[in-house]
Amino acid sequence: MLVGPGRLWPLCVCRLLRVQCRRLRWEQQQRHHHSGPKEPSSGRRREEGASGREDIYDPTKFPVENIRNFSIIAHVDHGKSTLADRLLEITGAIVKTDRNKQVLDKLQVERERGITVKAQTASLFYHHEGKTYLLNLIDTPGHVDFSYEVSRSLSACQGVLLIVDANEGIQAQTVANFFLAFESQLKIIPVINKIDLKHAEPDRVANQIEKVFDIPKEECILISAKLGTNVDKVLEKVVKKIPPPCANLSDPLRALVFDSTYDHYRGVIASIALFDGCVQKGDRIMSSYTKKVYEVNEVGILRPDQYPVEKLHAGQVGYLVAGMKEVKEAQVGDTFHLQKQPVEPLTGFKPAKPMVFAGMYPIDQSEYTNLRKAVEKLTLNDSSVTVHRDSSPALGAGWRLGFLGLLHMEVFNQRLEQEYNASVILTAPTVPYKAVLSSSKLIKEYGKEEITILNPCHFPDRLQVREYLEPVVTGTILTPDDYIGKIISLCQSRRAVQKNMVYIDDHRLMMQYLFPLNEIVVDFYDSLKSLSSGYASFDYEELGYQVADLIKMDIYLNGKCVEELATIVHREKAYSTGKAIAERLKDTIPQQLFEIAIQAAIGNKVIARETIKAVRKNVLAKCYGGDITRKMKLLKRQAEGKRRMRKIGNVEIPKDAFINVLKRQNDK
Repeated sequence: MLVGPGRLWPLCVCRLLRVQCRRLRWEQQQRHHHSGPKEPSSGRRREEGASGREDIYDPTKFPVENIRNFSIIAHVDHGKSTLADRLLEITGAIVKTDRNKQVLDKLQVERERGITVKAQTASLFYHHEGKTYLLNLIDTPGHVDFSYEVSRSLSACQGVLLIVDANEGIQAQTVANFFLAFESQLKIIPVINKIDLKHAEPDRVANQIEKVFDIPKEECILISAKLGTNVDKVLEKVVKKIPPPCANLSDPLRALVFDSTYDHYRGVIASIALFDGCVQKGDRIMSSYTKKVYEVNEVGILRPDQYPVEKLHAGQVGYLVAGMKEVKEAQVGDTFHLQKQPVEPLTGFKPAKPMVFAGMYPIDQSEYTNLRKAVEKLTLNDSSVTVHRDSSPALGAGWRLGFLGLLHMEVFNQRLEQEYNASVILTAPTVPYKAVLSSSKLIKEYGKEEITILNPCHFPDRLQVREYLEPVVTGTILTPDDYIGKIISLCQSRRAVQKNMVYIDDHRLMMQYLFPLNEIVVDFYDSLKSLSSGYASFDYEELGYQVADLIKMDIYLNGKCVEELATIVHREKAYSTGKAIAERLKDTIPQQLFEIAIQAAIGNKVIARETIKAVRKNVLAKCYGGDITRKMKLLKRQAEGKRRMRKIGNVEIPKDAFINVLKRQNDK
């Protein structure tokens, strides 16, 4: 019987399946023959293994006195993530392999840049002196732009590991993070890392810790997180020194939301620290902030991946999924409680104060809705970003976003591109200024005498203002004394006022300056690192506002004002800043078929100009000789064509120009 082509394929599949079944049956018989009759079945082994693992991972088995919540804090690149990897290996949370690098750094931007951006939590089970302890570890960022992540993480902890590099010693963010933990009244365990380096000086660093932080040098633990040297002593100190959380199981549920992420399928996943009571699947909980009621779908711990459990008790740290679909429903700092047992909300977090503002616009206005959803989801994960609606005549509808620093802004933009495939235009970053109005008409319009200026386009005229105010910060610089002269010159060029200078050991000193925020926000850190060969470190904290002589500087391209490049500068630095921006734009904007005039102007007065020459064809190439009038005729015709093109031609500004134009070159 002939078989048609439509029926041939099912027959072939059936034959292949029969062959596979016979082969599997033969392999099972051979395995049974070699293993003997006493070996339990694979299904039974799986059941035993699963039940054993549930007993180990069940957080309800741990009384409050066997729980420790702690964070790892340090300056950038002092080995926080490497130490976290070793702690995960020792406690069996991950398998020990050579590939374990930055295990807790899950974002693509973190692995590309080699820095921690998001605080990450992991629950560890540690056996010590016959007892099993539940250790909740939070790995935190080290850069000053992400200090808000650190302060939120400390709210869920009772102690910290303060990591200091044995080669670099105490640096600026080490001091800042120490005082964050000190103000939160947490137990601080000093750890000196990288003792395996050739030029490591752990004794010198221990003396620094004793002098600056008043912690006895005998309490310092000397480790090498890379090699795993003495890392087990860190866990022993955590168990002995850090107190258990103050929690009460009998009280009604009180859970603090200290972080949250958005999952496309499960909605909002909230990271919670339980202060009282317990929560389990099926409970109906209420938000103290939104007053909405949710049913708990899942609770669990992080190992470091999500691991569902039946119940979370007071004193523990974990995650909660409750079907929250809107990104605004899980506010960081919110308190969850049972619906029928209302409680007094926990003290939340101080809102982050943005230091840098920039406009964000979609490249195509048809992508506005998708970009809005992406920004909402990302700001849920990064609550330190502030968002205000904005619009531009040139770029259309967008937002004015507030960030904690320039690196924070760049990372946010990179995450938008990588995680949400959103391509945006970011305008030049500015800082928030204030103006005290003198015009009664404007005071009536704004409803107050003092206004905050987030966008240079809204900068009021000098005739309507009594005085302008600019933000100032207290900057802390730690550096070897070899570079002190260069650094003082750099600070003076940025209008800084020296407040203090102290030697913390024989060769390193700590300097404090009063800086205008506008002078340090864009490229001061890069210039400082360049002058000090990478040895100096910098940290700053907000101080308030001071009176300043400010003016608005506009940038013109072929006579058209580009609002997105407008900036506010101090009058003393207007010419140098305008000249630098014009030169940088000349290098950034590609050549066109027509000439481009770049002008920096204050009001109607042009203070700097650069010209981008046109790309031009050599029209005289075919003229080997002859009368000069023939050549002049060809050149005149080309010039007329360029003039016509200039009237209708549009100049496209590259995306990176908005940040590059403000970076200075003369500080190197």
